[in-house]
Amino acid sequence: MSEQLQFGFDAIEPDLFPAVGSGITGGFRGPVVCQVAGITYRQLDYWARTGLVVPSVRPAAGSGSARLYSFTDILVLKLVKRLLEAGITLQNIRVVVDQLRGRDAQELSAVTLLCDGSTVYECVDDDQVIDLLRGGQGVFAVAIGVSISELAVAVAELPAEAAVAAEDPANFGGVDELSRRRARRSA
Repeated sequence: MSEQLQFGFDAIEPDLFPAVGSGITGGFRGPVVCQVAGITYRQLDYWARTGLVVPSVRPAAGSGSARLYSFTDILVLKLVKRLLEAGITLQNIRVVVDQLRGRDAQELSAVTLLCDGSTVYECVDDDQVIDLLRGGQGVFAVAIGVSISELAVAVAELPAEAAVAAEDPANFGGVDELSRRRARRSA
């Protein structure tokens, strides 16, 4: 049996792995996300606008605002890219993302995705993986725990930024910087 890489999520970036029930306090901007996930900004923007992977830390709030993506968002983006490269249709990928949505990186670390070319199977233990392989299923597999380890190393030195709460008076109720400048000019 292969040795699994073990690490503490808090050691990677404490603000990106909040305790259950607490708010996410940090995230990454689009250009950093694209670099780490290996996707183009056009893909990132399209997937955010169509709801495939919406930034969970701070969504776009108009022209000039910066989306902030969590570690888990970047992980899902990397999975989307890998599934696309394996020939899975975007329609089937949306189903997979919907099944994975709402889980944190710790929950996702136990999941392995297996694909037979048209269907994606979610396996949470070795027995499920073996059963699918014995039945002739599975052509492509993604061990999410390994992807998390790779992503943790990739983001360790990259700049994360704090999310500004919408109720923060300095943020003018969630209005982006460009909108604030336009409002000051027209006043």
